[in-house]
Amino acid sequence: MTEVMNDIKSKTNIMKCTVIKKLTFLLTLGVFSLVTLANPPLASKQQIGMYINSKTCVVYESGNISYNILIKDAVEKYWKSTEFEFIDQQEFEKRRFDSHYSFLVLLTGVYDNDPGGVSYNYISLVLGGPENDMTKMPELCSIPLSYSDDNNINDYDYVLPAIIKFMQKHAKNLEKNRFIISLKGLKYYNGSADFKDKVLLLNKEKLAPDADTPEKINTVYPYYVKLITFSEIENELAANPANAVFHFHVGPIQNKAAGKCFEMIFDNAGNLWYYNSRKITNKNEDGLDLKDFSQIR
Repeated sequence: MTEVMNDIKSKTNIMKCTVIKKLTFLLTLGVFSLVTLANPPLASKQQIGMYINSKTCVVYESGNISYNILIKDAVEKYWKSTEFEFIDQQEFEKRRFDSHYSFLVLLTGVYDNDPGGVSYNYISLVLGGPENDMTKMPELCSIPLSYSDDNNINDYDYVLPAIIKFMQKHAKNLEKNRFIISLKGLKYYNGSADFKDKVLLLNKEKLAPDADTPEKINTVYPYYVKLITFSEIENELAANPANAVFHFHVGPIQNKAAGKCFEMIFDNAGNLWYYNSRKITNKNEDGLDLKDFSQIR
């Protein structure tokens, strides 16, 4: 553990800009590589109460220093709801049976009963417990980050702060709205906010063919959009704009019409404005499409 912490500290000063963006974000999950054919169980009301009083262990990834740097920076800046500690995978194996701990951990699995059996990397907030099967650990929140077989650079560093903030808000929402959330999942947040006075920042490389220009988008979505690159979105968010919301996309590797795509819209404060997932086919292509835009009005 000491060696891991020293390694993290020695690299923190170079984490932003050039180094991170050039690193390959292949999530090598080691002992956490798993495939589950069902979603983990949603935490019960009692377990939600246990989470509030837990210590959250943020689990580092073996051999994935880039993810470790990103998650360390985001948690140290934005995790406020519980006491937290950074641990390695070996320590996770010791602690995961103890309900006094919650865990922010990166897992691989068949997410949301994917029809093609394609696996995804997702960040999950779970509670410790007696189950030997990690897929049965009580879940408070899971957010997909990438396809597990994607060896390209995964541009999710700009969204990780918003995800960390959102997970804490979502856990608090579960205290009062667990039943509705259990029925709707993350779609619970759809339609809860008004896009009218917001600038929607869109990664122009992550739009479906039927929505890849402002003209096409404005046929169903009348508000202001900016089609820009990933790096331009990152620069915009760095200024912490109060009137901006931004798109985060998880989809397959290029030219692979299999599995699902996940479309999310966040703001810098960690509010989730929109969530959707759908099966990708040759006729229903990858990316945020006109049907999505028609639902976020």
